[in-house]
Formats: sequence, C-alpha cells, structure tokens
Amino acid sequence: MVKADSLPDQTGQSPLPSSVSLLIVGGGIMGLWAAVKADRLGIDTLLVDAGHIGSGASGGLLGALMPHMPDRWSDKKQFQFDALLSLEADIAAVEADTGLSAGYRRCGRIIPLPKPHLRTIAERHQQDALSNWHADERQFYWHLLENAPVSGWVAETAGEAGFVHDTFAAKVSPRAFVAVLKTYVERCKHVRLVENCAVAAIDPEGMATLTGGERVSFSHCMVSAGNSSFPLLQTALGLPESGALGQPVKGQAALLDAKADPAMPVVFLNGLYVVPHEDGRVAIGSTSEEEFENPFSTDEGLEMLIEKAREIVPALSGAAVVERWAGLRPKAIGRDPMVGVHPRHARLIALTGGFKVSFGLAHRLADAAIDAMCGRPMRVPDSFSLEEHIGVFNRKI
Repeated sequence: MVKADSLPDQTGQSPLPSSVSLLIVGGGIMGLWAAVKADRLGIDTLLVDAGHIGSGASGGLLGALMPHMPDRWSDKKQFQFDALLSLEADIAAVEADTGLSAGYRRCGRIIPLPKPHLRTIAERHQQDALSNWHADERQFYWHLLENAPVSGWVAETAGEAGFVHDTFAAKVSPRAFVAVLKTYVERCKHVRLVENCAVAAIDPEGMATLTGGERVSFSHCMVSAGNSSFPLLQTALGLPESGALGQPVKGQAALLDAKADPAMPVVFLNGLYVVPHEDGRVAIGSTSEEEFENPFSTDEGLEMLIEKAREIVPALSGAAVVERWAGLRPKAIGRDPMVGVHPRHARLIALTGGFKVSFGLAHRLADAAIDAMCGRPMRVPDSFSLEEHIGVFNRKI
C-alpha cells in the first residue's frame, strides 16, 4: 500500500461555483470527513480551505487515539468508545478506495505508575474496563501489571508502582490520514475542493463572502475551520463581541528518527505521549498552552517533553529530532466538540472544537452534522451541541 505522505503536492483547483447545496468551510479532519459523508449521500458540496488541506491543527505529528478512563461511565464516554471502535473500519474503507495508508494501528497503550496511590486507582479501572470497554463479542482491557508488557521499550524505573496496559488505544499518522481523505475527496463525484480560498463572513440566511469579495450562496454552510470557526460562527449568529465562543490552544510536538518498531504501544504519562509511527519515527507531544506569544514557534516547553520522553523510553535517547511542530487547536467554550445548528439559523452548522479528540471523533461528528443539516436528531451527547455551547457563552458574558 502506498504511503500517503509520499504523494506530490497537488495545486490544481476546482472551479468556484456561485451556488452550492453544502458549503464546507475548512479542510482539516472535520471538514474532510464531512465531505466524505456528504458525497456518499449525493449532496452537491463545495469544500474550501483558507490554506491547503490539513495545514492547521490536523497537520500535526502525534496521532494518538486514546479512550477516556473506563470509570464513571457516561454518554460522552460511550460516544467516544463507539467512535474509536468504528474508526478502524471507516479508515479501512477509505484506504481501500484510495490505495493509500493512514498509518492506523490498534497498538495499545502503556501507562507507567510512578506512585503507589496510582496503583489503587488502576486496580479500580481494571474492573471498570471489564464492564464498559466491550461491544458485541469484543472485549478490551486495562491490565494492571508488575512489569511493562513489552521489553526494551519503556524503562522499568518509570513504573515503580507497576504499569497499565490498555489494549483499546490506537494511533494514526495525522498527515497520512489527511492525505488519504484528501485523495478520496478529490475523486468524489459530488464534491469540489478549493484550496487557498478563505471565507471572510457568513450570512446565515445563505451567503458566504470570500476574502477577495466573491460570494457563494448555499443551502447549508458547515463551519469546520478549526479555531477560526469560533469568530466566524460568533459573528454570523450575532453573538456579543464581549465573549468568545471558543479559543485556540497551542500545542507543540516533535518527531524523532528512532527506527522504532511500529507495533510498540503508545506511552502516556502525565500529559506526555510517545507515539511510534509506521515509518519507525516516533512522535512526542504535546503541550496545551492557552497563553502564548507566537503560535507557531517551539520553545523550552517542547524540549522538556523530549527530555522526559527519552527518560521514559530509552530507545529515544540517541534519536535525532527531525521536526519540531507547533500549531493551534480549537477548544470550544464548553470544552467538548461543537456540532449542530442554531435554533433560529438552521442553514448554519457547526463542526469544530474537540482540540484533543478530533481525530478519533471526526467521522462520527460529521455524521451528526449531516443529520442536523437534514433535520434529523443528532446522536451525540447534549454537551456537544452548538446550542449547549451558546448557553455556556451566554452564562459567561
């Protein structure tokens, strides 16, 4: 299977129509999945991106697909579990259609336990996973172990109180995944894709104005432009300027040429992820910075993550850093992903947020956004809805 990361850059543009049934603003992981789903329903769709496809947060390095903790089960945790479970088949389908690889693997996750009290918590989670991490005949586990489940990967000294081996976690190569979806969308019969095409303003009654002054009318507009979605939606919906519907969160990550076995589990400890990819390189990340001066520069925060990762995973100690990355991820005001329509503006649909979980949920959130567009109930937790986020916004201003 050809690696999508090796594809040459394609600069050809589709012609820009004056009107369309569905306008999707933003070509990251959310917008791409929405285009895939729209095409399968035969919806005439225009997907535009202000830069190139995946040039925002979706073009990062990490790609860890992590479940919530298995305790205190809720509709939100069930939605994420179902999404992460179904993603494997959805990726396989677009890989089969394109002949490309997204770098997906259900590799599992190792969590070192450096303190004794964490072992007590892990013991409870082990039982919780038996109750909650299953579907049909598939059961996933939160094993509590004395030693790391694979040798030569995680330092034994990192887990003085033991190790957790989560068998549900997975990983994907973000850029390869985006390239697979882009290739799929470019071949779609009902979707036109235009890059370097920014939307300056949206009239929720059916008109979008581009930065060059051109206008495109739409029956529905889906806003999936990462953190740029929030001001677009806020202005279009006439919300007060005194608040913010969401914010950018800076993340930093690095890619190391470690020549690692791609079958090794993801390693997680205190917000640090170590993700082995299919090409033998290992991604390390990420920071979550709500205050920052330069959104696209890396600094000592990343260097500290790299140093910590090398302590926990000794195989990284001599690996050269081949890339350092920084970018902005979209965090909606209610923290959860933001999807759906406004009660008074049914043409305008939100599909954004989810700054830490987008790659694992985007395919299911796209389904929900399409349902909202078609007037069907969305099958998402209430806290995900645009209406709920606006309620949080109104309470804060």
